[in-house]
Amino acid sequence: MKLSFFSVTNYRSITAAHKIAISDTTVLIGKNNEGKSNILRSLQVAMLILQVHAANAIIKRSVRLYSDEQPYDWKRDFPVQLQQRKATNQTIFKLEFLLDDDDIAGFKTEIGSNFNGALPLEIRVGKDNTPAIKLIKPGKGTKSLSTQSAKIAKFVADRIYFNYIPAVRTDNEALELIGKMLSQELRTLETNQFYLAALDTIAKLQQPILDDLALRVQVPLNEFLPNITSVKIEIPESNRRVALRRDFSVVIDDGTPTSIEYKGDGVKSLAALGLLKNHNSRGGASILAIEEPESHLHPGAIHQVNEIIRTISETSQVIITTHNPLFVDRADIKSNIIISDGKATPAKNVGSIRDLLGIRASDNLTNASFALVVEGEEDVLALKSLLPHLSEKISKALKNNTLVIEPLGGAGNLSYKLSLLKNFLCLTHSLLDGDEAGKMAFDKAEKASLISLNSCTMINCLGMDNAEFEDCVMLELYKDSVLSQFGIDLGVTKFKSNKKWSDRVKNVAMDQGKPWSDSILARIKCAVAQSIANDPKNALNSYKRNSIDALVVALERMMKNC
Repeated sequence: MKLSFFSVTNYRSITAAHKIAISDTTVLIGKNNEGKSNILRSLQVAMLILQVHAANAIIKRSVRLYSDEQPYDWKRDFPVQLQQRKATNQTIFKLEFLLDDDDIAGFKTEIGSNFNGALPLEIRVGKDNTPAIKLIKPGKGTKSLSTQSAKIAKFVADRIYFNYIPAVRTDNEALELIGKMLSQELRTLETNQFYLAALDTIAKLQQPILDDLALRVQVPLNEFLPNITSVKIEIPESNRRVALRRDFSVVIDDGTPTSIEYKGDGVKSLAALGLLKNHNSRGGASILAIEEPESHLHPGAIHQVNEIIRTISETSQVIITTHNPLFVDRADIKSNIIISDGKATPAKNVGSIRDLLGIRASDNLTNASFALVVEGEEDVLALKSLLPHLSEKISKALKNNTLVIEPLGGAGNLSYKLSLLKNFLCLTHSLLDGDEAGKMAFDKAEKASLISLNSCTMINCLGMDNAEFEDCVMLELYKDSVLSQFGIDLGVTKFKSNKKWSDRVKNVAMDQGKPWSDSILARIKCAVAQSIANDPKNALNSYKRNSIDALVVALERMMKNC
């Protein structure tokens, strides 16, 4: 089961319906005071109403919400400016769930009806804080289902695993989240006959003590109020269940075992978020709502949290509010929801998101959606000519500037460049030399959660431990140019070895009595790149081009997925 749509009307600052499509990762973006937080809170209210409904159905208690029991109170949460009007004075939540095969089978068993596709529910809460829940799907065969709205709501509620993390994450919020997860895990016991028998035993053992205490209360009361005939002290079954689920403490040992309440805000924030990373997915709607995941975190930790969120989204739906461009979903632009002027609309393009977040991209990144990161300016020159020859799709992307090629000025700058490009909302792929510098740069960026195996191609050539881009190029293409410009003959036997290309050029140059420096090497690389630009069709060595072919496949896949 998955939540596919959610809308809310008349909740705090939200007076008009916001129908929001919910994907695996949904990002709510907007300026302050536009209603992003209230949308998340309203979703929390709707989910908890369903969960309370399910819990109360077990013990056959009517559903009524109080401000100390649930996060909804009509006087507080219904828009103040509308409370005196005679028209509709209800808060309305609408949720639409998609059922999978297991859900459909369960629906047949529990409700007694064959039901496929979307399951839309409407929740209305008025002044009396009593929610009315009903199925709102029109069409043939659904009329009879409308009489079973209570059972249907319970069917959905029993399959909801919802967690909400507010922007202000104190130790109370972290503990509340852990407590909620503990409660969700333990509630599965409540269909276990041994657990139910144990609860019944506890109730029977407690009852004599409660009766004795009630009698001790009644005796002095009767002295002043003779009409009192009895006093009862009760522990409602629902309270007994909750008490057994929620009694816990959290101690974090980072050298000194300490309660979480004494840790810093960053630790509390990461505790609230990180504990969900390995949270097992179960059948049903597993949903996590996070308000401003970047709160209280330094930049390095923000990257880690972003990776945590992406991991969680593989098994649960994640909905976040944010002002940080790092959390924008570039793989699915429409899953970024822009909240502005009382409306919630899917983003149409990267430009609208950049404008809203106040991002000022450099000229070459203004329209770019994708960036290929390479080590040097000479690689830019070579690949701008070579790639269009190898791929029509890449050629088109380079021409319309949706794909740009960005130089690092050295592999050591990889992490900085990737971080910058993410802030510009560009999806990136990196091409690195397979030498020590390239490998070290990859390791550093990977530890900072800026790169992955999927977003990197490293130059590897058969029989070479330290390959460079130039190793993929036919020697015949550039040797005459190098000879005429620098007086270095690369056609000699000494150049034909499995050593690093730069080292081989250096050794030949010095063997032929030429001076050597890094600037001379850079000039020779530029000459090679210009030779590629002059004849891209015949540029690649058929025995050593595998890395470049792999790069083409990776770039096409990156653009296809978007």
